[in-house]
Amino acid sequence: MRPLAVVGNVNVDLIMGPAAPWPQPGTEIIVDHDELRVGGSAGNAALAWMALGTPFEIAASIGSDRFGAWLAEGFGERARNWPVHGDSTTLSVGITHPDGERTFFTTRGHLPLFSLEDVFAVLDGSRLAGGIALLCGSFLTDRLVEDYDRFFDWADRYGIAVALDTGWPLHGWTESNRAAAKGWLSHCRIALFNEVETTSLAGVADPAEAGRILQRGMPEDAVVVVKCGPKGAIAVDADGGLLRAEAPQVAVVDTIGAGDVFNAAFLAAYAGGRGLEASLAAGTTVASTAISTHPRRYVPTAEKGPA
Repeated sequence: MRPLAVVGNVNVDLIMGPAAPWPQPGTEIIVDHDELRVGGSAGNAALAWMALGTPFEIAASIGSDRFGAWLAEGFGERARNWPVHGDSTTLSVGITHPDGERTFFTTRGHLPLFSLEDVFAVLDGSRLAGGIALLCGSFLTDRLVEDYDRFFDWADRYGIAVALDTGWPLHGWTESNRAAAKGWLSHCRIALFNEVETTSLAGVADPAEAGRILQRGMPEDAVVVVKCGPKGAIAVDADGGLLRAEAPQVAVVDTIGAGDVFNAAFLAAYAGGRGLEASLAAGTTVASTAISTHPRRYVPTAEKGPA
């Protein structure tokens, strides 16, 4: 199996809800559910890899408060070399709604201070040579983004394929954000965007066409994966062919981090030598299991009868 690593945003998530309608200022409501858990795109992917038993490394940082120590404890030895910044740990409060949507309130915290030097304090290029590095949280990790060119040069030097999931820009897909993302994609072998991100970045409504547009700006052998929620996922392969995976129908409990879980399961399968179509299926199956279980599970319950 090719080595795997994830680089990006790890923060604390406090999930509460459901809340409907949105409360009036100055009032208080009672909700049925709350959960304090590891969050952030990198954190969610890492949790999925841990649950799946997938070997991996993670480059992240934490704040100097108790939340930071709590995050590090959750990753044990993998967090031993995480830098500690003199700031509070980034915290997201997610309010869920009955229709499955959610609203986030997120502090800046430590994430803008995460740097390339922090990455190199954890990851060793020779150890990851020939592997895949998932790069995520681009619009939250300001200092690291300033050094993306050096990160891509480092990855190229060791033959590490970069898989990019920027997340949604804080100010939307402005012209400058589009230009930045397309510049990053020109160095990446795998794109992992959701449907709205893909079509917004490419500027067309059809996700398959949008995927092909993005691929044209990437290296010759790159693949583009588009996560389409309950419709499953599609991928544009290195030859421009289109592959699809249908998502199983599930009763949704919690969709937070679904795309990150998909990323983890897809990349675990892909790094293990499974083809693009099988990797798409692995991503949709694991993500569907995660969003339909509480406490969250990642491995589907074995079906009865012969395999």
